[in-house]
Amino acid sequence: MTGAGPARRVLWHGIGVDDNGSRRIGVVGLVKSVNVGVLREVEREGRPTETAIWKTPVSGRVRVRGVNLDGDDQADRNVHGGPDKAVYAYAVEDARWWETELDRALDVGAFGENLTIEGIDITGAVVGERWQVGTVLLEVSAPRVPCWKLNLRMGDSTFVRRFAAAGRPGAYLRIVTEGDVGAGDEICIVSVPAHGPTVGDVAHAGGTPPAPRR
Repeated sequence: MTGAGPARRVLWHGIGVDDNGSRRIGVVGLVKSVNVGVLREVEREGRPTETAIWKTPVSGRVRVRGVNLDGDDQADRNVHGGPDKAVYAYAVEDARWWETELDRALDVGAFGENLTIEGIDITGAVVGERWQVGTVLLEVSAPRVPCWKLNLRMGDSTFVRRFAAAGRPGAYLRIVTEGDVGAGDEICIVSVPAHGPTVGDVAHAGGTPPAPRR
């Protein structure tokens, strides 16, 4: 990733899990970048529309509250944003995998993520598990199901199909406790539901996750 070291293929080897394969409680990850975007007009099939998928890294502390981050926006909160999709996280390790697949460098925030993170297997995150990030408490809610805007962002009309097939969806997060985040913050998994589907399970099923049991 541009600004995140040389491209290299990285496969998950128990990152964020213990020796028994269970999700590990405690500090397991790091925020590499906090990214926000504003609405911009684009053209689709000859008609103007809006998107905020272009995200730019910001320095300093960023307030996380309501249904997004300060300075961030979403064009259609029926699909992106809202209380269940307030924050989108994507892993550096997955982005670097894509750099190998695409044979090109990707900017930080290329997938439209608000948090570019390192050290956590997002696909293996259990729906309903909670992360302490800076002073914010976040809850994993669902995988990202991309729309045509990701094709536009990546400059590839087939990318949504490729993204779904790759099984590296990233995760949407609810804001449980408002606060602020910044690059360099540790990510601590503070609770994991005893039973429930993972982000990868839900993405594979292509449906909406059930409410987590606690």
